[in-house]
Amino acid sequence: MPDRSFLDWPFFEDRHRKLAADLERWAAHNLSDIDHRDVDTACRDLVARLGEAGWLEHAATDPNDADSTLDVRSLCLIRETLARHDGLADFAFAMQGLGTGAISLFGSADQKNAWLPKARTGRAVSAFALTEPQSGSDVANIALSAQRDGDHYVLDGEKTWISNGGIADIYTVFARTGEAPGAKGLSAFLVPADAPGLTIAERLEVMAPHPLARLSFDACRIPAGARIGEPGAGFRIAMSVLDIFRSTVGAAALGFARRALDETLSRASSRELFGAPLGDLQMVQGHIADMALAVDAAALLVYRAAWTKDQGVARVSREAAMAKLFATDRAQEVIDKAVQIHGGDGVRTGMPVERLYREIRALRIYEGASDVQKIIIARDALGGG
Repeated sequence: MPDRSFLDWPFFEDRHRKLAADLERWAAHNLSDIDHRDVDTACRDLVARLGEAGWLEHAATDPNDADSTLDVRSLCLIRETLARHDGLADFAFAMQGLGTGAISLFGSADQKNAWLPKARTGRAVSAFALTEPQSGSDVANIALSAQRDGDHYVLDGEKTWISNGGIADIYTVFARTGEAPGAKGLSAFLVPADAPGLTIAERLEVMAPHPLARLSFDACRIPAGARIGEPGAGFRIAMSVLDIFRSTVGAAALGFARRALDETLSRASSRELFGAPLGDLQMVQGHIADMALAVDAAALLVYRAAWTKDQGVARVSREAAMAKLFATDRAQEVIDKAVQIHGGDGVRTGMPVERLYREIRALRIYEGASDVQKIIIARDALGGG
């Protein structure tokens, strides 16, 4: 059982502690035997199950409640817990939030009423289409065009590395509408999966099975009412969504690291070497100390960022960047130590630490690579905060 003492930290309220306890019980009974061989089917099933159980209500706002907001501490607690139990379950939850984040924050009443109830109940799978072949972390370099044509926009171009690509029902797509050069000339759109001109150009296979795809837009015609927010507001919308969900990537990494530490503690107490438990070796104890330190330090940064955002601070780019950078990089190190301590079993296909080793690597790349997070932090420091 992982350490739960962090829930006593002043970052949390009683409702967060109850949420964590309830989700822990649900995950223990529902995520122990997920079949990842058919990743599309597994992901759709997980979205449906998370929706039926009510967990997705935390991933998107309630269109019938004017006071409904995204609580970042809840998002982080859910991602940490799900990641500790099953990486694909975390992915399924996270994409429902990221994919509809622009609607929750900036959508019109019609857009919210059309899609948020479906996302919150798991009846529609969502996706966030930002990355292109030549623009990943450099969002201002987006080339996919959206030309106004009467009461419609016509989209032409490509998106790639799109999570849930190929299984999503709705895509939040960022395109160049040309109001100004660079970042000021982008807009956000809702594009249903069955929109004419939108095709799945390629399915992308990665080391940790997740549904990913390259999307092609060929004269894809959508109503002008599909635009989210004002023309030219796309960059601000994208950054606002990432400002919320970037901290949750750190939380997922934290969940992976906690699981790796738990597996290591079990291994150290049950495995014998030279006639004594593995954990009696000072070298192993040193590794475990480093792992426990990294986990607690990551948790402090993740939940500081989440708490700060929940206090109503407009932007937490610095705090979120620190949380994501530190938590993902340290989780990689924690999991690597876990693999080493497990020896041959650490690289055996299907073992928990082997799965974690494949799961963690992508988190240091998506939603802003580690080096980009360093740039964000340095610029904030150089600018005096």
